[in-house]
Amino acid sequence: MLNKVALTGRMTKDPELRYLGNGTPVASFTLAVDRVFKNKDGNREADFINIRVWRKQAENVAQYTGKGSLVAVAGRIQTRNYENKEGKRVYITEVVADEVHFLSTNKSNRAEKEYEDKDLIPFDNEDELPF
Repeated sequence: MLNKVALTGRMTKDPELRYLGNGTPVASFTLAVDRVFKNKDGNREADFINIRVWRKQAENVAQYTGKGSLVAVAGRIQTRNYENKEGKRVYITEVVADEVHFLSTNKSNRAEKEYEDKDLIPFDNEDELPF
């Protein structure tokens, strides 16, 4: 049997990180993935796909990405169901991510910015460069 999915899209909002009773981190977010075709008005439509990621990768997703971040996700489709407070059965289909690759992030990371600006020396003459 094969259950493998690969998606590239933008996060619709900041990931939601929480910890289970045993301390295991889990992050959830929705990924907007453009369809390959355009509608009758000439616009691209998108699918909004729920993603769930676990453990250290969940913490990394929460720390380094946010609304608008472009990410690639590889994982598997999983379904689950539960009974809500009204006694109605609720079915959920989502992608459980095995891998999340950060293609661009919209979340500012102050420590990263400070590192980038550290030890930079301005120069006026490109002829002085050794390469």
